[in-house]
Amino acid sequence: MPTYTPPLRDMQFVLHEVFNVADEFKAMPAHAETDADTINAVLEEAGKFAAEVAFPLNIGGDTEGCTLDVKTHAVTTPKGFKDAYAQYVEGGWPALSCDPQFGGQGLPHTVNQCVYEMLNSANQAWTMYPGLSHGAYEALVAHGTDAQKKTYLPKLVSGEWTGTMCLTEPHCGTDLGLLRTKAEPQADGSYRLTGNKIFISAGEHDMAENIVHLVLARLPDAPKGSKGISLFVVPKFKVNADGSLGERNPIFCTGLEHKMGIHGNATAQIALDGAVGSLVGEPNKGLAAMFVMMNAARLGVGNQSLGLTEVAFQNALAYAKDRIQMRSLSGVKAKDKDADPIIVHPDVRKMLLTAKAYAEGGRALQIFCTLLLDKAHHHPDEKVRKNSDELVALLTPIVKAFITDNGHISTNACMQVFGGHGFIKEWGMEQFVRDNRINMIYEGTNTVQSLDLLGRKVLGNNGATLKKFGKLIGQLVEEEGVNEKMAEFINPLAYLGDQMTKFTTEIGFKGFQNPDEVGAAAVDYLRVAGHLVFAYMFARMAQVALRQIAAGSTDPFYTAKLQTARFYFAKLFPETATLTRTARSGSKALMDTDAALA
Repeated sequence: MPTYTPPLRDMQFVLHEVFNVADEFKAMPAHAETDADTINAVLEEAGKFAAEVAFPLNIGGDTEGCTLDVKTHAVTTPKGFKDAYAQYVEGGWPALSCDPQFGGQGLPHTVNQCVYEMLNSANQAWTMYPGLSHGAYEALVAHGTDAQKKTYLPKLVSGEWTGTMCLTEPHCGTDLGLLRTKAEPQADGSYRLTGNKIFISAGEHDMAENIVHLVLARLPDAPKGSKGISLFVVPKFKVNADGSLGERNPIFCTGLEHKMGIHGNATAQIALDGAVGSLVGEPNKGLAAMFVMMNAARLGVGNQSLGLTEVAFQNALAYAKDRIQMRSLSGVKAKDKDADPIIVHPDVRKMLLTAKAYAEGGRALQIFCTLLLDKAHHHPDEKVRKNSDELVALLTPIVKAFITDNGHISTNACMQVFGGHGFIKEWGMEQFVRDNRINMIYEGTNTVQSLDLLGRKVLGNNGATLKKFGKLIGQLVEEEGVNEKMAEFINPLAYLGDQMTKFTTEIGFKGFQNPDEVGAAAVDYLRVAGHLVFAYMFARMAQVALRQIAAGSTDPFYTAKLQTARFYFAKLFPETATLTRTARSGSKALMDTDAALA
């Protein structure tokens, strides 16, 4: 059976020693009172909930899955899920980073994201139920009417109700301009929605008394394509004027998807048969409103894979220390045993360190991004808010695609450490692999994220935001460029930073002549950009570790951090050379293939 220990020491290192978040929060009136002790206390308690309540339900939830009563359309979640959610609500966890005016605790997003990393390590399928509610909350805060906010936000904040996002239809996934769900205006100002949605995570369940669906649909006079999409809030149960629940709204679960992973989450097929809803935001501007929820979800999906990478690493490391097989190539290491623990073998260490490096790099990036989000929302300086918002927009597709791709690499590597036992369900490793696989697909496939990064976020503004991130790299290089002890971390970062401008310009010029060149290069380009960002994170972490050691610290944590950073730069970062070359190879080898694909 797998185990899980919340990585509190590494979280505290990144939060307090690398990014000094408490000092950053002091500049934001909304978070000025959030100090390091408060953050640490919250994360310690959250870690207990993740490890002691959510984690023990993970394998059982995967085995049992969700069940649908086709007559009543009711969905029952796996044993223990409902009780765990009740404890979660009772503990006030749904309200952690929500606005106090709606009943929230007003803590920074940065803290909430760390909480969710631990919950995702513990049980991704369970965590998706409360996780989606945060996206619905953010969308309604940004675009909801006063009446909608009054009706829905306090209940979403308390966790009494949960939320979903209803986008996908049987004939359209990414291309939402093709959606057909209709919304007919009514005399009382409401709308009746009719259509079918699929792949709706947490779309129906027994964990909360109401579900608030955010649904994309078309008005009768809507223009074709994505410019004719509106957003509506459609509750499972209608809400009376006094806030009590009214009659059942005709928005029903008609089926549950049979999936590769996340079996404990109800991935629902949803039918709307004249369901009553209200318009969110302006008519035909629904996609922009929904993107508030989608962008939050993309950061959340990256966090899901970060959580799975961490828990897979922990279990693979423990197994590698215990499992004995063969002798070390360099001589016997465990003389009292018939064979050596497999951790002595170089390739086993490579697999373990790959997962460790991708977990620690991903954690630093997630915390960096959510700190930017806090600045974008709460910093008093408009220029800081604008710059932070632009950097988050640039980094969001990297968080979603790079961290989930790395999660795929890492969970598979950790399963490989177990050998044949990794393929067996009782060890839990194959579930981590299966659960992670969806993260590369939903909320915009990783190819879509790559096109978004290169096409919109980089070429779309002639690399202006990329240059802003480049300035951060430049500042670090200038600060540490003459420090010999930092050379092994700074030099590769500086080199790639310099190459990135030329690389981007070259692809942009070719794409101007033939747009397929952008499509052919995008996936490789995002991975290069991901390594650029991770290299910056590891250089920052190595900088702190070296300073602590120089100051006399004998804490092995800092030595371990430096060893992980060295492994990253030696064994993982160099793939940027190959990726740059394949990105530059052009589209001809892909598009001039009609005979090969006949």
